[in-house]
Amino acid sequence: MKSEPSPAPSPRRGRFGPGLLVAAAFIGPGTVTTASVAGASFGYALLWALVFSVIATIVLQEMAARVGLVSGRGLGQALRDSLSGSWLAGPAIALVVAAVGFGNAAYQAGNLTGAALGLQGLGSWDSRLWIVLVGILAALLLASGRYQLIEKALVVLVLAMSAVFITTFLMLSPDLGDMLRAAVTPTLPAGATLTVLALIGTTVVPYNLFLHASAVHAKWGDAADTDAALRAARQDTGLSVMVGGAVTLAVMGTAAAAFYGTGAAVSAASMAQQLEPLLGPAARYCFAVGLFAAGLSSAVTAPLAAAYAVCGVLGWGTQLRSRRFRAVWMAVLASGLLFALLGTSPIAAILFAQAANGLLLPVCAIFLLWVMNRSPALGRYRNGWPSNLAGAVVVLVTLGLGLVKILGVLRVL
Repeated sequence: MKSEPSPAPSPRRGRFGPGLLVAAAFIGPGTVTTASVAGASFGYALLWALVFSVIATIVLQEMAARVGLVSGRGLGQALRDSLSGSWLAGPAIALVVAAVGFGNAAYQAGNLTGAALGLQGLGSWDSRLWIVLVGILAALLLASGRYQLIEKALVVLVLAMSAVFITTFLMLSPDLGDMLRAAVTPTLPAGATLTVLALIGTTVVPYNLFLHASAVHAKWGDAADTDAALRAARQDTGLSVMVGGAVTLAVMGTAAAAFYGTGAAVSAASMAQQLEPLLGPAARYCFAVGLFAAGLSSAVTAPLAAAYAVCGVLGWGTQLRSRRFRAVWMAVLASGLLFALLGTSPIAAILFAQAANGLLLPVCAIFLLWVMNRSPALGRYRNGWPSNLAGAVVVLVTLGLGLVKILGVLRVL
């Protein structure tokens, strides 16, 4: 019996679907900044870290999609059900609520501010007016309660963002040979450790696992042919995550061409100015549109993912029109809007969220592997040895990533 009833969209088999929610979620202002810093500081040298992060994301998100499609449960509810009666249930639920719910509220300020910064490139309004406008747009999309509308809006945003960054990157005539060598040859230049961790951490996002499982169930949960639906979900996941990876690559390459070796500081304004000799006056507007799309798409997906995760682990309904579901995303959106309008950086909250996410990511990966091997609800859709091997590599890397993040936060504190 399917335990998470959702809106019943038609089981379309398009190439893109819920996977673009994942791409839209990890391509935000933070990713644009991280990729810009990586390209400006190290050229293509860290491209291998981006390639690994894209592969790791596809591996984990495919498993999350299988959980949602085959078992009929979101990842939050699956976690709650698996730990029912165990002393671990309370701490695990608290960790998810704190890291995903509270953490997303902290990062939401950056999403809104980033989108507003893009709009400032198109007009001279006060930044606070742009922040309010972005917040209203995000709230209207979420309040509609229609999965299809949210999906279509994010498809438009991600494709627009892809076109802006990728077209700009191709106009720079990148050296494909250098890119290929950097993609398959891991190197760690001096001072690059934190940037590598940031590149991986901005792509392999814990809350995307919760978001994707529920979104896949909403789109394909009523499909009569599970095998066909799973093939469509896998195709959607792979293509969408690779689109997101291509956008990140384009940002990194653009920054490398504009800044690498110049010693210039990286910012939204300076990047647009550096690209003007190449693209003319249109550079400012192209970058503004891309940054706005990145910020707004993340401003929608972060509260949505928090609502799926928190409501799932607490045993609440995860329908988009549910009052509790709406209360969670409203709280996340309102908190981010407040922080952004006050011009306050919620440093303590962000540090806490980093430490919690450092623990949550490998825990979620381990839980996914356990579910994909042990859950009777999956039957013949359990993991085979190739999936387990790929998952084990991701777990080992993310465990190391989480440990380094936690140690880094402790040193800061």
